[in-house]
Amino acid sequence: MLKAQLLKHLLQIPSDRRLALRLRGDNETAKACGFKKQTPSHGLFTQFRHRLGEKTYFSVFNHLLRQLRESGVVKGEVIAVDSTHVKAYSQRSFDNRTGKSDPDARVGRGKRGFILGYRVHTACCTESELPLAFTVAPCNANDKRFFGTLLEAVHRLGIRFKTVLADAQYSSGRVREAAEGYGAEPIIPVRKDSKLREALRVGRDFVASGARRLVELFKGRWSVERLFSRAKEWLLLDGLRVRGLCEVTIHVALSLIAMLAVAFAAVGFSRPDLVRSIKHFTA
Repeated sequence: MLKAQLLKHLLQIPSDRRLALRLRGDNETAKACGFKKQTPSHGLFTQFRHRLGEKTYFSVFNHLLRQLRESGVVKGEVIAVDSTHVKAYSQRSFDNRTGKSDPDARVGRGKRGFILGYRVHTACCTESELPLAFTVAPCNANDKRFFGTLLEAVHRLGIRFKTVLADAQYSSGRVREAAEGYGAEPIIPVRKDSKLREALRVGRDFVASGARRLVELFKGRWSVERLFSRAKEWLLLDGLRVRGLCEVTIHVALSLIAMLAVAFAAVGFSRPDLVRSIKHFTA
């Protein structure tokens, strides 16, 4: 069942109903997922997710990540922290704050105005551009609240990061202290109203300025943006067909587990150059 759920994201099958139909009509795909005679109905996939729960999916994510660390693909010396929004599978309710059919979703700021949905807060390895930790929250929750949680999750995996990159949204004394608490250097641009002269800054054109060393290090922050782009374009990250924070968290987990599974397959084929090439393994 888990293989089928991952296949859904890798092949960008939009819903459990479509997945059930695909398995019923494609014997080779069904056998690859471990189904010999009878294939599951779409309702069984929902029951399966509920039975496993969030913790199991986080465990699978962490297990794959440890395997990739042992192989040397993931190092995590420099990590980047950021968040991205995913639109809820619901219309707005009359209060214009929550979802009509998804009460856990909230209206928050997106790239182009306000949207109803969730935010995926993620820490990634800048060298491999693979996720190290993630959490999901309603779209109106401030990014700073989850910065320490992500660092703690990465540190708990035994990853001793030396540098933490984040954009100006995370600029605060507490955030910097959180990174320094793990012995890491925070590379975070100051806000526009800051009077510090030599501090790292990012203009409206997204061009960083300041000390050359800081500017060069900050370029690694784009790795997390590319991670989000791959997850949305190839792994259904923003293709929600479920409702509720728990179900959305599992959906996000499956997208990121699929990303790690591709990297693991690349290592298995002795092709570490393909750890980010989702298209190579799904085309």
